[in-house]
Amino acid sequence: MAAALPLVPRDEFTYDIEIDATRGMRVPGRLFSSPALLSEVAHDPAIGQLANVATLPGIVERSLAMPDIHFGYGFPVGGVAAFDLDEGIVSPGGIGYDINCGVRLLRTALGEAEVRPKLAELAEQLYRAVPAGVGSKVGTLLGPSEMDEVLAGGARWLVDTGSGTPEDLLVQEENGCMSGADPRLVSLEARKRGSRQLGTLGSGNHFLEVQKVDHIFDTACAKAFGLEEGQAVVMLHTGSRGLGHQVASDYIRKMDQELLRRGVRLVDRQLCCAPIASEGAQEYLAAMAAAANFAWANRQAITTGVRRAFEATFGRSAADLGIEVVYDIAHNMAKFEEHATESGPRRLLVHRKGATRSFPAGRHEVPEPYRSSGQPVLIPGDMGTASYVLVGLPTSMTRSFGSSCHGAGRRLSRSAAARTFRFDDVTRSLRERGVVIRSTTREGVTEEAPGAYKDIEEVVRVAEGAGLTRRVARLTPMGVVKG
Repeated sequence: MAAALPLVPRDEFTYDIEIDATRGMRVPGRLFSSPALLSEVAHDPAIGQLANVATLPGIVERSLAMPDIHFGYGFPVGGVAAFDLDEGIVSPGGIGYDINCGVRLLRTALGEAEVRPKLAELAEQLYRAVPAGVGSKVGTLLGPSEMDEVLAGGARWLVDTGSGTPEDLLVQEENGCMSGADPRLVSLEARKRGSRQLGTLGSGNHFLEVQKVDHIFDTACAKAFGLEEGQAVVMLHTGSRGLGHQVASDYIRKMDQELLRRGVRLVDRQLCCAPIASEGAQEYLAAMAAAANFAWANRQAITTGVRRAFEATFGRSAADLGIEVVYDIAHNMAKFEEHATESGPRRLLVHRKGATRSFPAGRHEVPEPYRSSGQPVLIPGDMGTASYVLVGLPTSMTRSFGSSCHGAGRRLSRSAAARTFRFDDVTRSLRERGVVIRSTTREGVTEEAPGAYKDIEEVVRVAEGAGLTRRVARLTPMGVVKG
C-alpha cells in the first residue's frame, strides 16, 4: 500500500493534494469527499493514483476524484482528468477496461402494488430473457457484417432492426451512437469475444434491478423525467462486455510498447498514453468509440429483453405497460468537450473513469426533452439499499468539468467481500427487506453484498454538497438479477 498523501481540506466537501506532494505533479489533485468517506480511503492507494494522474502531460487545472473513489488500473475509479488538445494525451487507463460501462433507467406505468404479487415470476422471466454470468455467450450471434453495423451504429442499429423505438434514442447519451467509430480498428479477438455477448448482462457489479420510486426530492425534475412516488422502474448496469475489455487490452499493450521503445518512463506504467494528435491515440479513440457503440447496443438489446419479460409476466404489451427509457448514461469514456477554464473557453479531451457527465440545463449535449431541466444522473447503490436519480448543475461545470460520481463505490474488493460475507446471510437479509434475488452463482451475491459498498446516502450527500448534482428521486430495490 502506498504511503498516505496529505489531503488539505478546502471546504466541507473538497480536499486537495498539493502540487508538490508527488514528484512530477503538473497540477494539484482534488477529491470530493467527507470525513465519513475519508476514513475508508485516506490510506487507499487510489489517493496516490489521483496524484499520479496529475503528472500526465497537458493535464488542465487539476486531477479530480469523485466521492466513490477506489483503486483502479492506472487512474482511480471515480477519476476525472481533462487534457489540452495540443499538449495532452489519451490514456486507456483513464477510461478503463469496460468501455462505456453505463446505466440505463426504464420507467413503467405500473405501481409497486401491481408488481409485488408477481415479483418472483418477474425476476425469473428477466433472468431468462437477459443472460447473465461470467463470459455469458448466449446473446445475439453477430456475423462479421452485423458486428460492423453494431460497432458503427450502436443502439441506433438495434432500433433500425426492430429492437426498440426511435423515442428510445432521444434520451440516451450521444443518442446511443458515438461518432468517429472505426470498426476496422477493433481486433479479430475483440470481435470474437463480443460475437455472442450482445444482449447479455455479464457479472461483477453489473445488474438488472426492478425498483420502486421511494421518494421524490425535486418535483419539477421528477415530472420532466416521468417519475412519481410508488412507480415501478427498472435499472440496468452493464457495458461493452468482452469486446470492450479486449479493445482496452489491445491498445494498452500498443501504447506501453511504444513508450518502452521511446524510453519514456512514467510514475506508473499503467498510465501508458499517447499524444492526442498521434496516430496511436487517434486509432484508440476510434476503437473506443466502436466499443462504446457496442455497449449502447447491448443495453438496447437488454431493454428489449426487459420488455418481453414484463409482457410475459403481466400479459400486456410493453407499450401498454408504459416501459420507456428515462435515460442512458455512460461512464468509462473520453470525450471532446467545450469547457470554461481559468484561461478561458477551451476544447478539451475529458477522461471519465467510474464517473459520469452531470451537465446542467441549456448544454447542447443534454437531450432535448431534458434541456430545460438538466441531464439526469443515474447513481446505482448496492442491491440492499437504494439508488438515486440526480440532475446536473451549473456548478459542476466549474468544479468538475461537468462530472459526478457513478455509483456508491466499493469499500471491499470482490475477493475480500467473498471472504467476509456468506451467501445465506446476504440472501436472508435481502428477503427481510422485501428484495427477491436471482443470481447465476453464489459468488455473484457475496462479492456484491451491500456491505462491500460505501454508504450511498453519504456519497450522494457529498456529490450534492459539492455542487456537482442535485437529488431528484430515491429508488429502492424490489427484485435483482445478477451474474
